[in-house]
Amino acid sequence: MHEFQIIKKYFSKLSKNNKSSLNLNDDVFFDKSKRLVVSVDTYVLGIHFIDFKNPELVIKKIVRSSISDLICKGVEPKYYFISGSGNNQYFSKSKLDKITKSLKEEQKKYGIFLCGGDTVLSNKLSFTITSIGFSKKIIFRNNARLGDDIYVTGNLGDSYAGLKILQKKIHTHKKLENYFKIKYYQPDLSFRLTKKLFNFANSSIDISDGLITDLEKLINKQKLSYLLNLKDIPISKNLKKLLLSKKLNKIDFVSKGDDYQILFTANTFKHRIIDKTAKSLGIKISKIGKICSTIEKSQFIDEKGKKIAIKDKGYYHNF
Repeated sequence: MHEFQIIKKYFSKLSKNNKSSLNLNDDVFFDKSKRLVVSVDTYVLGIHFIDFKNPELVIKKIVRSSISDLICKGVEPKYYFISGSGNNQYFSKSKLDKITKSLKEEQKKYGIFLCGGDTVLSNKLSFTITSIGFSKKIIFRNNARLGDDIYVTGNLGDSYAGLKILQKKIHTHKKLENYFKIKYYQPDLSFRLTKKLFNFANSSIDISDGLITDLEKLINKQKLSYLLNLKDIPISKNLKKLLLSKKLNKIDFVSKGDDYQILFTANTFKHRIIDKTAKSLGIKISKIGKICSTIEKSQFIDEKGKKIAIKDKGYYHNF
């Protein structure tokens, strides 16, 4: 079973009398009366980050990926708790100094504060981060509407290119390699867009597991489908250069995840305010498709208007 089947079969019943759990079908816990929003994420060596040679970069990656769960809900993160399991190989004085310095930088950048956590001696390295914010409302996951336009912030695919370079499966010149490595470890979050999302988004999710995987989670309990246009999916100039020089396919990069951009849907008449918001904040927001009825099967269309068969939609934890 994959993670969502386990949640449905074993844990959903435990939360059915608690509306704030959102039926365990969203990225956060939301207690409206207390204006409390909470997200929990776990990161494991070898799965969520390939090694711990650069602890100062790994810790930035996991902090940003954690608070992005709140940001895509329209909630500014305020506090975080961090728990770690490992041994002196991973938590030596030099590495702890680097981790502490990076956490201080992230706190200053995003206005967040460390409030607690736990440490456990183990031969396996992992981190769990709990992120907390406060809001009277959030943008829910399963609230897309028929005919909604599908939007995404920023660029997709840079992080996956960075992963392939770190794995030494792609080689290019040093300047380009460094660019992609930075995007892998320090994803760009659309932080300034957080509160503005309420002006136009009907539903939202952050892209962690992959564009298609997360889009299907966005509408997973609704009788809806989607149409995506590959030509409209935004990628950076550097990724365009890499794809061209290595004769690689765009589709193989934009659907792999770890982008932490915001994927959201909005009514078609909201396009002007979305464009205006993007320009005023200096944030890239691209319309990439449309929400359709289930009569129309979900489709991914290439530059020539032909349907693309997607073998790998993104990442799933299979047990």
